[in-house]
Amino acid sequence: MGKIASFSDLLGRIKDRASQSKAALVSNPKTLSFHLPVLRATTHDPSTPPHHSHVAAVLSAGNGSRVTAAAAVEAVMDRLHTTGDASVALKCLIIVHEVARHGGFILQDQLSVFPATGGRNYLKLSGFRDEKSPLMWELSYWVRWYALYLEQLLSSCRILGFFLSSTSSAAQRDDEDEKLSSLSNTDILGEIDALVCLLEVACKIPDLTLPQGKNLAEEITRFVGEDCISSIDKLFSRINEFRQRSSDIGFGDSVELVCALKRIESSREKLSGICCGKRVCVDGFFWDLVSEVKGMVGEFGMDYGQNGKMIVNVGKRGLARMGTQSARFSDRVIPGYVDSVRFNHQHFLL
Repeated sequence: MGKIASFSDLLGRIKDRASQSKAALVSNPKTLSFHLPVLRATTHDPSTPPHHSHVAAVLSAGNGSRVTAAAAVEAVMDRLHTTGDASVALKCLIIVHEVARHGGFILQDQLSVFPATGGRNYLKLSGFRDEKSPLMWELSYWVRWYALYLEQLLSSCRILGFFLSSTSSAAQRDDEDEKLSSLSNTDILGEIDALVCLLEVACKIPDLTLPQGKNLAEEITRFVGEDCISSIDKLFSRINEFRQRSSDIGFGDSVELVCALKRIESSREKLSGICCGKRVCVDGFFWDLVSEVKGMVGEFGMDYGQNGKMIVNVGKRGLARMGTQSARFSDRVIPGYVDSVRFNHQHFLL
C-alpha cells in the first residue's frame, strides 16, 4: 500500500504542475481569472493545508468589485466540483471557510448567494468518495462532514444576519446587546437554535487515524474550534437576554428555550475538546448561565412517543406538544442559497 500511496503522490504532483502550467499559459492578466491561485492553494498533497499566501491571493478578490469576487468564488467552486481527490476537495472547503471567516464583505456576500441563478446545493457532497488509498478513503469522510458543517455555518449566518468571527470588540458587543434587547423572544429563540445546530454539527467532527492527513485535520479543527468559541459567545449574549426577560417568557417559548439549553449541555464535553480547552469552554461562566436560566424558566420532562413526536410533561400537568424540537424553527429557515445574508455592518465581524 505504501508503493501505491507513493505513486498516487507522484501522480498528484504531476497533475498539479500540469494544471498550473496550463492555467499560467492561458490566463490573461487583464481578465478576471482566479484559477491559477486556486490551483496553487489546492494541490494534491494531503500532508499540508493550503499555503496562507495562496489563500490570501483568493481573499484579495474581496477588495475589488462584485464581479471580481464572483469570479473568485466561481473558481473555487469549479475546482471543488471537478475534482475526485479528497485532499483537493478538503482544501477547497478550507478556502470556503476562510472566506466565511476572513473574507471581505463583497466576497462573503458572493459566497452566500452562489450560484446566483439558483440550482443545486453547491456544498452537497454527501456522495463524495475517493478510493485511491486508505488515507483518501478516510479523508473522504472528512470532506462529507466538512461540507455539511459549512452548509450549516452559512445557514446559521443567514439567520443571524452576519458571519461569525472568533473575536469581537467591546463596542461590537454593546451594539449587539442593544440589538438583542429590541428583538422578540421568537427571533432570539430562532438565533439560539441556529447557533446550537451549528455546534451540534461541529461535535460530529471525525477522528483521523492515519498520520499523513494530520496537518489538514488540525487546520480544519482549529477553524471549527474558533467558530465554536464565537458561537458560544453569541449564545451567552442571547441566553443572558432571556435571563433578564425570565418573567416575560411564555410557556411555549420556555419549553423551546429549555430544549435548546439541554441540547447545548449534551455537547459540553465534545465542545471542550474541539475548543482545545480555551477559556470560554472551561471557565464555567457560560455553563453556569445555562444552568441558571434553565432553572429560572423551568425544568421540563421530555420523551418521545411511538410515532417519534416529542412529548413534553410539565409537573403533574401533562402537556403533549406535537412536532420535533426544531420544527418551529425549520419553517423560518430560508430555503436554498440564492438569498443574500442580511448583513449589518456594525455587527459584521471581520
